[in-house]
Amino acid sequence: MSKSIFLEKTFKKIKIYEGKSVNFRADKVILPDGKKAQREFMEHPGAVAVLPINSKGEIIFVRQFRYPVFEETLEIPAGKLHSKKDNPLIRAKEELKEETGFSAKRITHLLDFWPTPAFSDEVLRIYAAYGLNAGKNSPDEDEFISWEAVSPKKALSLIKKGKIKDSKTIIALYHYFLFKK
Repeated sequence: MSKSIFLEKTFKKIKIYEGKSVNFRADKVILPDGKKAQREFMEHPGAVAVLPINSKGEIIFVRQFRYPVFEETLEIPAGKLHSKKDNPLIRAKEELKEETGFSAKRITHLLDFWPTPAFSDEVLRIYAAYGLNAGKNSPDEDEFISWEAVSPKKALSLIKKGKIKDSKTIIALYHYFLFKK
């Protein structure tokens, strides 16, 4: 890829907040025209999500309460990487097991995307899981999760009706149905 004509050069990194899950920065940059600006954003170690597909072709979703939107959501299993050095495939397998109890005989990478590149450096990696074997889930002590199997037709209908609003889930489903692996 050629050098961007829009490249901004960082001249001062300023950490505003260091949290358990994410950090916030307000870096000083030089714009392409030479002017200075501030770029506020969230540092994120990245995350993984898994689109589990059972032998009937149903998708395994998790249902949980999400505090920031103050609603119960239906979404695919997912979790944050512990650090930028974490192995995403291993984390995907762990999250699938932790949230649903399922393990998979085969996991394939679907895609990577930036959920919110305007204010976060997070990269979300999505995998599809096949050959599911049931087991006991073990959510984090502050997670209350149940799982349910949904037909592909119903899943797409739930998106259309606004019942599934989670971006990673919508992206994973559309990508899967467009480019089945």
